[in-house]
Amino acid sequence: MSTYKADRTRQYIYIALLCAQGVIIGLLERMIPFPFAFAPGAKLGLANLITIISLFTMSIPDSFILMCLRLLLTTLLGGTLSTFLYSGAGAVLSWFGMLLIKQLGEKRVSISAAGGILHNVGQLLVASLIAQSWTVMLYLPVLAFMGILAGIAVGIAANFLFEHIDILRRLRYDRTKRRKKGATHENSSHVA
Repeated sequence: MSTYKADRTRQYIYIALLCAQGVIIGLLERMIPFPFAFAPGAKLGLANLITIISLFTMSIPDSFILMCLRLLLTTLLGGTLSTFLYSGAGAVLSWFGMLLIKQLGEKRVSISAAGGILHNVGQLLVASLIAQSWTVMLYLPVLAFMGILAGIAVGIAANFLFEHIDILRRLRYDRTKRRKKGATHENSSHVA
């Protein structure tokens, strides 16, 4: 029982650390001047790096909690209600899409690129609802292109981190090992 509490405490600390990193990255990204005059509102989506890391190192519920906490804290520290609505729709749609695509294979670059596109789709859906017009969706091709480029960059950064940061490799290995151990334990309990 005490090892469960120690593991769970370690997981809470890990969630808090990734959340803090995501919030800081998100706030710093808001300070970066916007370089693309033809696509106002487009961002690099650097905080998506934290979401990618969580999808590969945490359980699904913990990853979802991390995404929600990061969204809430980033909004409270530097956003408005409209920022929360746009970011929330984009983050939730992106997270679910990346999770589904991850089930097909573990290509972080393609998962991240899809996340970038889906984030933009979520934001444009909210904008369409607020404006009560679907013409806002005409902006999708421009944002989709920017989302793909930003997603590829974030995916490459995630690959680099997983290759060069030893603790991420260990966390990923531990999660895989625990999942296999749990499946073995379930199979042995069904036999008995």
